[in-house]
Amino acid sequence: MSFSPGDAVMVKDDWPETRGPVHIRTPHYLRGHKGRVVRYLGHYPNPEDLAFARPAAERSLYHVSFPMTELWPEGSKTDDVVVEIFEHWLERP
Repeated sequence: MSFSPGDAVMVKDDWPETRGPVHIRTPHYLRGHKGRVVRYLGHYPNPEDLAFARPAAERSLYHVSFPMTELWPEGSKTDDVVVEIFEHWLERP
């Protein structure tokens, strides 16, 4: 586990789907945006590998909260979006 609750994170601005067939669980609208770790959820096999019947290393999974206005400027300033994101999609800002 690399991140703790309260840590600032940024979703990698990566687009592997442009490089060939892939299965991605990270919503495209989060890529390149900053959020904050809410909680660690455990280790799970990487679904990006499982989708292709490849051996899947276990990866840490987190709930990450994003201010709605970080994702959509016209959004409510009082609301957040909470998403499950695997650690390999996160980096420190």
